[in-house]
Amino acid sequence: MTRRAALILVLLLAALPLAAPWLSPYDPERQLDIVALRSMPPSAAHWFGTDSYSRDVLSRVLHGSQVSMSIAFAAVAILLLLGTAYGAATALAPRPLSAILRRALDLCLSIPRILVLLALSAFVGPLALWQLILLVGVTGWFAVARQVAESLDALLTEDFTLAARALGVRTPRLVIRHLLPHLLPVLAVSATFAVASTIALETTLSYLGLGVQPPTASWGSIMRDGMSAMTSAWWMTFFPGLATIGVTMACNALGDALRGPRPSAQLAS
Repeated sequence: MTRRAALILVLLLAALPLAAPWLSPYDPERQLDIVALRSMPPSAAHWFGTDSYSRDVLSRVLHGSQVSMSIAFAAVAILLLLGTAYGAATALAPRPLSAILRRALDLCLSIPRILVLLALSAFVGPLALWQLILLVGVTGWFAVARQVAESLDALLTEDFTLAARALGVRTPRLVIRHLLPHLLPVLAVSATFAVASTIALETTLSYLGLGVQPPTASWGSIMRDGMSAMTSAWWMTFFPGLATIGVTMACNALGDALRGPRPSAQLAS
């Protein structure tokens, strides 16, 4: 997929939460008819069917995109801030301190993130939205920190950096004025991949009952509502799952397009 096509696709998906109130045919929390419209399969009146409470699944998926993607964007903003700060400190610190920071980062990266999230969520119990955002954000910045540190290691040896230091430019100004603009492409790529992984994590936690709680609709909580009827009412889990997969694939495609061809591909060409 080309960079432009991936960007257009992601922008369309990002606009989906904003358009949800106008696209939704029904109130996502409204029980239409608990007797006659309970667990109805997809039809002309209900494109994604109804759930066990007779709520329209299409409306819930559209409104669920607001919650799932808002959590993802807010958590990614936190992890980008933390990762950039730690990565910059690691690259700019004196060598002994930098070595300690790098070893600590390697230790954090060696621990599976999903296990940390599950353990903390199980210990704390069902999370409020702000708690979920904070938890996902503060456990996801390690890879960003490593990328920032490695990028700064390379930038600090460039001629323009050496010239700025020779002219007496102080470190804060050097970072903000000269180095940060060169980090923006790296951070953009990291953000797209982080949004994809964060949406998947939120869906997983909510599906397990540790994230967004009913009656609030997120893609994970919608799938949890249909968990007991996966074989008889497949549409309750299929469509929110399809939305999750579609958005994560689109974000990954944009990340690949922004990152550009791999070195092996450039040599082959």
